Amino acid sequence: MNTTRRGMMTAAGAAAAIAAAGGPAFAAWEPNERYPDPAITSLDPAFNKYRIAQSTVERIATGCRWNEGPVYMGDWRCLLWSDIPNNRIMRWDEETGRVSIYRKPSNMANGNTRDRQGRLVSCEHDARRVTRTEYDGTVTVLMDKFDGKPLNSPNDIVVKSDDSVWFTDPPFGILGNYEGHVATPELPTNVYRFDPKTGQATVVAGGDFRPNGLAFTPDESKLYVINASANPREILIYDVTDNGTKLANKRVFITAEAGGTPDGFRIDTDGNLWCGWGMSPTQDGVKVFDNTGKPIGFIALPERAANLCFGGAKRNRLFMAASHSVYSLYVNTQSVKGG
Repeated sequence: MNTTRRGMMTAAGAAAAIAAAGGPAFAAWEPNERYPDPAITSLDPAFNKYRIAQSTVERIATGCRWNEGPVYMGDWRCLLWSDIPNNRIMRWDEETGRVSIYRKPSNMANGNTRDRQGRLVSCEHDARRVTRTEYDGTVTVLMDKFDGKPLNSPNDIVVKSDDSVWFTDPPFGILGNYEGHVATPELPTNVYRFDPKTGQATVVAGGDFRPNGLAFTPDESKLYVINASANPREILIYDVTDNGTKLANKRVFITAEAGGTPDGFRIDTDGNLWCGWGMSPTQDGVKVFDNTGKPIGFIALPERAANLCFGGAKRNRLFMAASHSVYSLYVNTQSVKGG
């Protein structure tokens, strides 16, 4: 009976999201009823330890236009994510399965994370800024300019253990009116480090590429950054230097295969990269790489996964923000903090 009730609630939540977006469900999705789930593939035996035989991919919400930036709010028992073209941040409640609008307008927010005090930190395309939502719900602008010039369109974001905020600033939100508004870039496409204690920002990388998703290794000694201007896309790796304030020694860590498009990603406690992937029917989903760059696993989805996060009571539930829908899967690992 509990399973039936939860299934009804999940279906009701999905229907609510569809109604809010004004569009039909994504018809290609068919839930799997058998274990193990054929959507989950081990590309290397090393991935087997992360699979749970009695876990299957679930679709928890649908009916959005372009999903990004999922973040799990453990004290609220919910997932938040950005539906960028619809100018809103959505909310899925873990206990009830209900889907609702958390914030609208969201200034076409893209990437989201939490700081080490549990506050929501967001990249806003349309306002071209990085903000923090305080405990009382008010919004604080952390950064909207550098050297007196407006940012391009902050994209993805992580918070380091020293409370510094690191984010990428490609031009995607100002190239058209779908995910922001047309504007002329006034700054290079940088990766920034913002120190909320001093209010100071520094450029740590960029200028010669379009940075996208980013994440630290578990010990924070290295930073991965997606290079979205490369064709095929690359995942770059940097050494973190000068007491964790600068980057050095840029090199290519992973080069995507034809049709593979890494976007947002997160790191587990073993240092594996769980990457949103896609742009072709055989590549859509999440691709997993070990800390040497070897592909070890793949989670197939019926639509491109742009970004993901870990959540749940034990940080072992993978939430995948795909084009129109959000999916989840329990896995046998946990996320590192700060992503």
